[in-house]
Amino acid sequence: MEDFSEFLSGIDDPFQREKTEEVFTWIKSNYPNLETEIKWKQPMFTEHGTFIIGFSVSKKHLAIAPESVTITHVEADIVEAGYEYTKELIRIPWKAPVDYSLLEKMIEFNIRDKANCSTFWRK
Repeated sequence: MEDFSEFLSGIDDPFQREKTEEVFTWIKSNYPNLETEIKWKQPMFTEHGTFIIGFSVSKKHLAIAPESVTITHVEADIVEAGYEYTKELIRIPWKAPVDYSLLEKMIEFNIRDKANCSTFWRK
């Protein structure tokens, strides 16, 4: 989590910082092979040089960016969780619980779908 320490320390609200760190810790605990990186000022997890999932924070929510193909793949689960989303990101309001089963589905899908991907983003 060292890679994300500067990012986390830049989150002013202690509740938001703690919740974001909890999500990152969950990912590292469940997917220890994923690498942590900061690109474009955003924390992300990668595998063999390809993007798996990224995050950003705003005043109102934690945003998850898994790539549009992944959002389409789990769209019904996003709706069921009650999160707002666009074709590129999912917004989890700070007061809402994190749906870790949804997070797991997105990460697992990207790991499988990008197993032979040789680029950072899908083409």
